[in-house]
Amino acid sequence: MTKPEQIKNRYNRVARYYDWMERPMETAKFSKWRRELTSQVTGNTLEIGVGTGKNIPYYPEEVKLTAIDFSKNMLKKAKSKYQNVKRNIIFIEMDAQNMIFDDNTFDTVVTSCVFCSVPDPVKGLQEIRSVLKPGGQLLMLEHVRSKQKVLGRLMDWFNFLPLNIWGANINRQTVDNLKKAGFTKIEVINLWRDIVKLIKVRNIK
Repeated sequence: MTKPEQIKNRYNRVARYYDWMERPMETAKFSKWRRELTSQVTGNTLEIGVGTGKNIPYYPEEVKLTAIDFSKNMLKKAKSKYQNVKRNIIFIEMDAQNMIFDDNTFDTVVTSCVFCSVPDPVKGLQEIRSVLKPGGQLLMLEHVRSKQKVLGRLMDWFNFLPLNIWGANINRQTVDNLKKAGFTKIEVINLWRDIVKLIKVRNIK
């Protein structure tokens, strides 16, 4: 398992160029997926791994948003873009695996392309379950390992490349990890093949 400090340092290094690096992914289709993800947000909301703030323009204006990231440089970019925007946003440097919020704080938690990078994904999801209110919702836009035999094996074989460049895994089994973390009410919508998914989870305690 890649150590958290290693991943954090990698994201700190690439933060300056991150938007440019991800530009090929920011298609109209991906913007549509971000809009679909954030349109379902309600109440006091936490976004984990806000990065450079790509989801922020899509949130409903009335949402109270707490945005966290464990990379200070990524968070600095997000703050520079949006701290003066007339929205209710708080930016905090924080690790998803060790959150300092009280239990049952948030109505909604949002992640997008984050749980490929959390070193211990089950621990991170357990933290989310703790800070979510009973009946609260977890909304995830994530890429996962394909269940197709050949494609899944290819993703396993090539995982070392993104993992060692910036700490992202392309073969995470996020739906299985949600179950290990104690979530039971899980809805999965395939957006691209069986790799990019919109995952809606209701927190039943």
